[in-house]
Amino acid sequence: MKISDIAVDLPWRFAPDRPVVGLDIGSRGSKAVLLTTDEIHTTFVATGLYMQETADELLARLLRQTGLARQDVKFVVGTGYGRISLAYDDIPYQVVTEITCHALGAHALNPRTRTIIDIGGQDSKAIKIDPATGKVVQFVMNDKCAAGTGRFLEKAAVLLGLGLDELGPVALAATAPAQISSQCVVFAESEMISLRARGERHGDGSARANIAAGIHYASARRVKTLLGRVGTEPDLVFTGGVANNVGMRKAMEDLIGRPFAATPIDMIYAGALGAAVQAGRLASAKPAAHGAANGHAHPTHAAADHPLHHRHDLPAGIRLPERVAKPAHAVRAAAQADD
Repeated sequence: MKISDIAVDLPWRFAPDRPVVGLDIGSRGSKAVLLTTDEIHTTFVATGLYMQETADELLARLLRQTGLARQDVKFVVGTGYGRISLAYDDIPYQVVTEITCHALGAHALNPRTRTIIDIGGQDSKAIKIDPATGKVVQFVMNDKCAAGTGRFLEKAAVLLGLGLDELGPVALAATAPAQISSQCVVFAESEMISLRARGERHGDGSARANIAAGIHYASARRVKTLLGRVGTEPDLVFTGGVANNVGMRKAMEDLIGRPFAATPIDMIYAGALGAAVQAGRLASAKPAAHGAANGHAHPTHAAADHPLHHRHDLPAGIRLPERVAKPAHAVRAAAQADD
């Protein structure tokens, strides 16, 4: 897809000078974006048992799509649930928090974005960003309870005998959404079972749709509480795997009282896009800037083609490929960063 097809504002300010990749390794699904000077390529796979294998599969798919070779990729940034498991010996890389990447991805698509709701498989977040820079101003996350997350909706679909992709459309057919009052997932499940049994006893053919709608509204109320803590300002964007659930989108818009902004690509790729934009920035930045990008310094492989005597400016958190010996002062700096 051409960048001109997705960018709200042109000229687009985030094009890298060479291909870069963003990997978003989620708890349930993993996404990847490859950016070139004028194109964006995306791919998705279910997250496997081993995060590095999932990342490798994503990268291989992108390379097949584009006809590029690994050596053509200038930088990789990883984010999401499995980011800490990523490592590359042959490509410079860094890991960045998903909050930073979702903010940057939404901002890259629509610079007017101010508020983001991100609902993934294991958590949900409300993020407020600066529209001038795309940087995070404030964010809040759900607590350890799974209510309001993709995992809760997945379990609800099973209880109703539906596939996860069917849950949202079924909810849209509701005539009187059921009242699911429990905030705890365990008790909410009990309510769902009771409501379904009651509908079956009374031959209520619409019971399943009403329960499905009630589940979405219960989840949306949980997420709306997060949103209330950061404020709601337009443009409001919905990201994460649950962004494709039409039932959840409707419930959120009904409770918030305003629509989500339209986006030119599937917003499950927001985190991966933000990671790719960050990769482009890191690829063009001086080496000393890599470790401090967005305030998230993580283990990174520096480019292998820099002679050792030119690496005197290595920042804390930057790692050379294993085949290159580290200067003693870089080792000390990395140790201090880990502390």
